[in-house]
Amino acid sequence: MQLMNRIGEVYEPFKVHFLERPVPELKEDEVLVKVKASAICGSDLHIARGLHPSAPLPVTIGHEFSGDVAAVGSGVTKVQVGQRVTVEPCIVCGKCDACRHGQYGYCEHISFTYRNGDGAMADYVVVKEPYVYELPDYLTYETGSLIEPLSVATHAVRRADIRLGETVLIIGAGAIGMMVAAMCRRSGAAQIIIADFSDSRLELALQVGATHAVNSGKEDLEEAVARITGGKGVDKSFECVGRESCFIQAIMTLKRNGTATVVGIYEKPQVEFPASRLVTHEIKIQGAQGYCWDFPIAIAAARDIPLEKFVTHTFPLDRLQEALDTALDGKSGSVKVVVKP
Repeated sequence: MQLMNRIGEVYEPFKVHFLERPVPELKEDEVLVKVKASAICGSDLHIARGLHPSAPLPVTIGHEFSGDVAAVGSGVTKVQVGQRVTVEPCIVCGKCDACRHGQYGYCEHISFTYRNGDGAMADYVVVKEPYVYELPDYLTYETGSLIEPLSVATHAVRRADIRLGETVLIIGAGAIGMMVAAMCRRSGAAQIIIADFSDSRLELALQVGATHAVNSGKEDLEEAVARITGGKGVDKSFECVGRESCFIQAIMTLKRNGTATVVGIYEKPQVEFPASRLVTHEIKIQGAQGYCWDFPIAIAAARDIPLEKFVTHTFPLDRLQEALDTALDGKSGSVKVVVKP
């Protein structure tokens, strides 16, 4: 009897249903993972609103997950049935110049499992062996599902080249913003300012790495940064929201020769900003997407980061619509909503 799989799909804005299809026969380099925990990502919310710039509906969702290895292909040698694992959910060609230079994060054909129909809001996921990582004992299935967003934060912090003693601003205290704070702290930043409209999220950010919290709804952010830094501004900033106003704040709070790293997904991608700032302050603006050799670093760092604090809600898979509604509801107090098949 062939194994069947349920996969959650956003078929129209704010609406999900399940596809049911047989689990395919594994190719020699593939691994079948029985999903134990799958977290809702910020990009899933952009998809749910029908506004993700790279993922038009309908789209399967879920790419932050952990589980047990249920079966392996004939050529798999480094992964065994029964192992607890998490997965780097990218798909790369392995043939373009970037891949051949070991920079697979810049693959000319990069995609992600959920965009290929293999979302992790499912009973099972089929993945390639090189992207499977064993979970150490200090990670549960729930915290193991958060290694993917922690890897996104790790990649952004590595891109920003955070150094000992630097002052950092993070705009947006969602899960990624807070994880950026945690990784900046471990990279030696001396002052880590985080801004958001939610006092509860700001309080959690202070628990995981931030040194200063600013509620942007109650205080002008640029004035707050000037106050905290004695008028100097910050060495590095991270924009983790995806809004034009936040983009402008990220560049206007920088010191001369500072660097802004843009992580947020922009539902409205056109941004206007004072371009003269690039010249007068010689600032740099860069982006950060996904990961490239960041998963092992994130797994090691997770030993000292209380990832369990991020998990605010859990739901069974058959209540995926309710889980998504909770994550979309700004009044729910959710940080990470985890779905458990």
